Amino acid sequence: MQARNLGSRIFRWTALAATATLALAGVTAMAQPAGGHGPGPGHPGGMEIEQILGAVKGQLNLNTSQQLAWDNAVTETRRVHTIGRTNMQKVRDAMTTELAKDEPNLAAVAAVADSVHADNQALRQGARKQWLQVYAILMPEQKLIVRDAFKSQVARMETMGARMREHMQRGG
Repeated sequence: MQARNLGSRIFRWTALAATATLALAGVTAMAQPAGGHGPGPGHPGGMEIEQILGAVKGQLNLNTSQQLAWDNAVTETRRVHTIGRTNMQKVRDAMTTELAKDEPNLAAVAAVADSVHADNQALRQGARKQWLQVYAILMPEQKLIVRDAFKSQVARMETMGARMREHMQRGG
């Protein structure tokens, strides 16, 4: 009886860990608003256009129409982030419901997670489109600043990748 109980607990913890991983991946993948925590404008670490633009905004000296487009992109990014967090709650709720059962239906949870992921991806693409519109209205000299920031980020990522490969080759 104890072995069955232990197996059930292990299964539940494994399922909970899988849910946490899904939830974390979905939430961290959401675009962050300017001034938010973690990746997003002003927080280097990724290759999202809003991250790069946010990192160099102070150098861009935006004009009034550019600032308006910027503000619209920030508003959309915040909206997407909020909806994405709400959507991820659906995954957590589905997992909680299933874990309350003797035999959780993980396929049902996976279906909810897949649906949420697809919805969130579409939302992120809409927000990215707004950031691309901000980039499109920049003056050539402003685009050079953005280009240089992308080059710098690519170089950082390549250096980090090389370090990780080296670490793995040494037996990590």
